[in-house]
Amino acid sequence: MADFEKKQPMLDRRHFVGGALATSALAALAGCGQKGGTTAGGSGSAATGGTTGGTLRYYINNPTSIDPYNLMEDQGTQVGFQLFDSLTQFDFENEEIKPLACDSWDVNDDATEFTFHLKEGTTFHNGDTVVAADWKRGWERILDPNTNPESPSGIGYHLAMVDGYDAFTKGEADELTGVTCPDDNTLVVKLAYSYADFPYVASHPALAPVPAVALDDFQTFFRAPIGNGPFKMDGKWEDGQYINIVRYDDYYGDKAIIDSVNFIIQKDQETAYREFQAGNLDVCDVPATQIPEARDTYGESEDGYTATPGHQLLLGGEPSTYYLTINCSVAPWDNADFRRAVSMAINREAICDEVFHGTRTPADNIVPPGINGYEEGVWTYCKYDPDAAKELLAQIYPDGNIPTIKLTYNMDGGHKEVMDVVMASLKEVGITAEADTNEWTTILDRYDIGDYEIGRCGWVADYPIMDNFMYPLFFSTSGDNYSQIGDDAIDEALLDARATIDDAERIAKYQEVNATLGEQCWMIPLMFYTHTQVVGDNVAYYYLDPLKKADMTKVELVSA
Repeated sequence: MADFEKKQPMLDRRHFVGGALATSALAALAGCGQKGGTTAGGSGSAATGGTTGGTLRYYINNPTSIDPYNLMEDQGTQVGFQLFDSLTQFDFENEEIKPLACDSWDVNDDATEFTFHLKEGTTFHNGDTVVAADWKRGWERILDPNTNPESPSGIGYHLAMVDGYDAFTKGEADELTGVTCPDDNTLVVKLAYSYADFPYVASHPALAPVPAVALDDFQTFFRAPIGNGPFKMDGKWEDGQYINIVRYDDYYGDKAIIDSVNFIIQKDQETAYREFQAGNLDVCDVPATQIPEARDTYGESEDGYTATPGHQLLLGGEPSTYYLTINCSVAPWDNADFRRAVSMAINREAICDEVFHGTRTPADNIVPPGINGYEEGVWTYCKYDPDAAKELLAQIYPDGNIPTIKLTYNMDGGHKEVMDVVMASLKEVGITAEADTNEWTTILDRYDIGDYEIGRCGWVADYPIMDNFMYPLFFSTSGDNYSQIGDDAIDEALLDARATIDDAERIAKYQEVNATLGEQCWMIPLMFYTHTQVVGDNVAYYYLDPLKKADMTKVELVSA
């Protein structure tokens, strides 16, 4: 969903109750029908004693984009998910990828070609029939450097495995040759190499169709996208103020129970939560310092993902990791033992207990629980062991002259409190860390060019597979490889895993790569996220999946 925390403050965003959850446990807790599926009470009916109609008032930060062109963080993706349907969607209850805007798909023997059979008769919000060419148009619009030259899309990597990607993005071809449309209801995707997980990639909300009008005027469509999903825009995105969407009554799947959603944009969580407490919002994130009080006041969700009156605080686990990214190309970070010492010096339990009141779990991996293939404790240097850290530092600096390091982070969203614990932990083993603070967008620009030593970051699964954590963060040419890693062996191993057809064999190969990554300690995982969202008692039913996408079609408000 969200590639990383581009805009949304880290505090209280996604994630889990208490301890780490296994894949099957996460799936069981997250049980809910797919968007466009059948509710417990049947299509378009209030199933839990609620009422039909009404407006849900939902807090978000100002998004980067609500247009598929650049759906890259969870705030905009939440809106885009309501406006657009992708080809597939992950079913957490049954732990499988399923069709959404297609009826089915076929794959050839070596997983280099996927044929999607589209649902017939579906329409865009302007009434145009959705055909295969609209999907091709949507994907090319993301990749075409001429779509919006002043602000190129940052999510093209989702399609990097499609044949013709390099030529098209470099301007050497006038179309994405790997995507063809034999007829209006058939979309064929040819890949440059075997990649059995492609149906997971196709679930990303950004990989949606767009109508021909999307190419007429970029800014008009960017502010008021026309999608194929269960809700449509009501007016345009008023920057920094609000985004309103209403039920699309000609939607091909189950119609939404509520009439509309008012996404109210607030500058920060603290302001938004005060608005929620005043009764001006129905769904809001909870600042970490107020989680214990919120639990007492609103009651905790029984499964962590479903809110009903009296069980309104969501603390379900998310496939998301908060970590310290390291520039491994500069001293002293080019020394693996120094990286290991820093990792072992950090008291992750203190961060989770003192800052997040026990609602987050110390990370033992870059791959979080809930992802098939997660192995507990595989990154051994995530263990809190200050004595071992001191021993390594003594070997590296026998004279005791440990260099001062610069820790880069943004002060908002609770990150300062996390970094305070990190710096205190490092001080205990003799490492002085200086705060290097800036605005988050500026920090991301610095990460891009390697202008930092070590800094905070977060990665949220776009789709729940190991590859989505490992390829973007560690492949040498990835734009998100902030660690400046260029390891041919890792690159080859990741490509080999991607090309492996058998599920069990593919996961085993990713696990081998993951163990190597943990040994090298190229980054320092700190904790796994959980949801920290609260819902008003005027909401009869609300579900937020582990990827932090809310199925607004199933939302019900309490009967008057």
